[in-house]
Formats: sequence, C-alpha cells, structure tokens
Amino acid sequence: MVKISILGASGTIGKTVGFSLAEEPGVDEIVMYSREKSYDKVIGEIRDMYDALTARNVDIKLIPSCDIADIVNSDIVIISAGIPRQENMSRLDLAIPNAKIVKDYSKSIAKYAPNSIMIVVTNPVDVMTTIALESSGFDKSKVIGLGNHLDSLRLKTQISKHFDINPSEIHTRVIGEHGNHMVPLLSSTSIGGLLLENFSAASQFNVNDAIFKLKNAGNNIISKKGSTEYGPAFAIVSLVSTIINDEKKILTISTYLNGEVEGVYDVSLGVPTLLGKEGIKSIIPVHMNDNERMEFFDAARTVKKCTNYIKKCSKRD
Repeated sequence: MVKISILGASGTIGKTVGFSLAEEPGVDEIVMYSREKSYDKVIGEIRDMYDALTARNVDIKLIPSCDIADIVNSDIVIISAGIPRQENMSRLDLAIPNAKIVKDYSKSIAKYAPNSIMIVVTNPVDVMTTIALESSGFDKSKVIGLGNHLDSLRLKTQISKHFDINPSEIHTRVIGEHGNHMVPLLSSTSIGGLLLENFSAASQFNVNDAIFKLKNAGNNIISKKGSTEYGPAFAIVSLVSTIINDEKKILTISTYLNGEVEGVYDVSLGVPTLLGKEGIKSIIPVHMNDNERMEFFDAARTVKKCTNYIKKCSKRD
C-alpha cells in the first residue's frame, strides 16, 4: 500500500501530478491537499478524474483535503504549493514568499509523515530544498528537489528532435541550479554510445543556441500558455515511480551537498544521484570539463547566496 500526498493540489502542476499518479502501478491512495479557499476546486478536479479513470478501469482512492493532518503516514509527500512563476520572472524572484510556505509545510510533514520522502517542486527549487531539509529535520536522503531532472529531460528532448533520434539513445545531464545557472554537461553527452562531439552530424548542432533554448524553456512555455504543466508533472511521476519500485536509477535531482561534488558544501544543487525506495542512496561523481566546472561553482555561489539571504529574512519575520 503506497500513500502519496500532494500539497498544492489545486494548482496546475499539483492536479496534473495527481491525475498522472492515479494510473501509476502500486499507488493506492492520493491525498489532494489545498488551502480551504481552493477546496471546492480540488473536489471538482477529483470528480472529473474519477470519470476519466473509470474509462481506463483504474481503481484508486483520491482524497480531497484542506486538513494537513490527512497526510498522516504518507510514503511520499510532494510540495508543489507556492506562488507560480509569471512570464519574465526569475525563479529566484519567488524565493521570499515561497520560503515561508515550504517552511510551514515541511514542519507539518515532519509531524504527520515523519517517515516519508519529500519531493520539493516549489521554485526556486534548489533554495526550497534546503529550506525543506532544515525545517523538517529530515535526513538529506529523504528530501529531493525536482530541479535539474526536468532540465535534463528538456535537453534530451531538444537533442532528440534536432537529430530525429529516439530519446532512449540519448544520454545527457544538466546539473547546478534549476535556473539561469544550470550547467548542461555537453562534454559527456552521448548519442547511441558516441560522444556528441564525435557524432557524425554534430557540426549541425549549435551548442550556444541549444543552451539558450534550454535556459529559456520554462519562460517560453509560460509566455505561450501561462504555466508549465505536463513536463514538470511527468518528471515528478518518474521520480515517484523510481522510488516506490526501488528502481535504483541515476537521476539528476537537487540535494544538499556536503563536499561530495567538487568540494561544494552547504548548498542544494542538481547532481546525479542513485535513487531507490529509501530515497537518495548515494551521490554519483560527476565528470566535467574546465568550463563546466567553473559554471558549477558559479551556480553554487549564486544559490548559496540566495539561500543565506532567505534564511536571514526568515529570522527577521
């Protein structure tokens, strides 16, 4: 029996995650939590979901809630609540208002679901991962930020579409910040086992253009439809599936570092991790060229500075 709770279930990503997880094998119960003013919307979403799921012969328990105590004994709690990013707004612009939301929810998770694994989606996700970790008192293996897992999927999509090759043949990662200081590891990207630089059609791939598109992918979607939805939602579902099925996959997620990668410490960043039913099993060493390494250090400085600023603001409140 697997119980998952989604905090912020009335939002675009929260509701899409809920519907997507409903068809995930092994998930038995999903708590769709929202603030009281959005409770009716969650009830409506669930009724709509049940109609769709019945057409697929899916039997699952969906629980609408505005009582945080309903998350009790959850195996996984997803924090997607927060002020959403608007067009031309950086993820760091959201830091102060969203930090309080994540802090309060993290304390509630520690109270009602102390044995759960926490997945943080709220932006800026690297900063919020540290806030969630420190506010909950959880072991760092139990606090996961979505971050660069989504960026890695976006880069994979871009390469796949450019070369017209099945995504399964492409191996690439994006590390660092989920934002302007993300670091695409193009030096180790491979297609069908060949490094990108050795791939026959590599000369047709404009690296600078690819990086620009990657860093602006979220904002581009927001400018067209108002918010991102399916990409983040299905990236979250893939994390949940990896955890509940103990798949032991190496995924690039935001985690608190204490010197494991290039000596960077006291900051949460996206790095490759081995993920299973107990959460993060280990942090995987990263191969970077000199430029990528400098960009990674730059990401660490930026995120750490923002995190420390948010902590100071929180203490004054």
